[in-house]
Amino acid sequence: MMKLHGKPEVSEDMKMVPMVNYGVHCMSIGFLVKEDAPIVWRGPMVMSALEKLTRGVAWGTLDILIVDMPPGTGDAQLTISQRLKLSGALIVSTPQDIALIDARRGANMFLKVEVPVLGIIENMSFFKCPSCGENSYIFGHGGARYTSEEMALRFLGEVPLEIDIRSGSDEGHPIVVSAPNSASAKAYTDMAEKLRQRLAELSQERQSGPQILL
Repeated sequence: MMKLHGKPEVSEDMKMVPMVNYGVHCMSIGFLVKEDAPIVWRGPMVMSALEKLTRGVAWGTLDILIVDMPPGTGDAQLTISQRLKLSGALIVSTPQDIALIDARRGANMFLKVEVPVLGIIENMSFFKCPSCGENSYIFGHGGARYTSEEMALRFLGEVPLEIDIRSGSDEGHPIVVSAPNSASAKAYTDMAEKLRQRLAELSQERQSGPQILL
């Protein structure tokens, strides 16, 4: 999706150097294994991989580090919550009920381990017909928004199911780069701004709150 391939270089202090495109530093298990190789790992191997992809990378100075996690509430989520001081968790779900069950579980897991949930984004919210321009709600309508209200979480926005987003992602040209003035690109930038504001609010709350020493 970021048009990046190959294996990362290693720095003098034996850390992997992230690959860069569109001004974004990236690291992925996909850079370290063959493209068609299965990744069949048990818990300890998952934990080791997460350690390498976070502390074993020469990230430098970042504005924000985003960790794209698999769905569910397994070893990967628990390990990342315990080993990194997370600023928050973002829940992404499609609108249908079966997907929202996992979204609720994920949100509740992060809340249980005292990681703030920044909000919910609804992916594949609707399909916009390229011919007539009408929206079709293939996977249902408003499920993530309802769930956010039910759980007292922020609803951050909707991502459409659109051919240009899919084709651009497959070709390594994100919609915000290939068509920055499009409605779909605006949806992404609006959600990013809401996330930035939420993170700023949480940072201010932590600074102004009581300091507890054990």
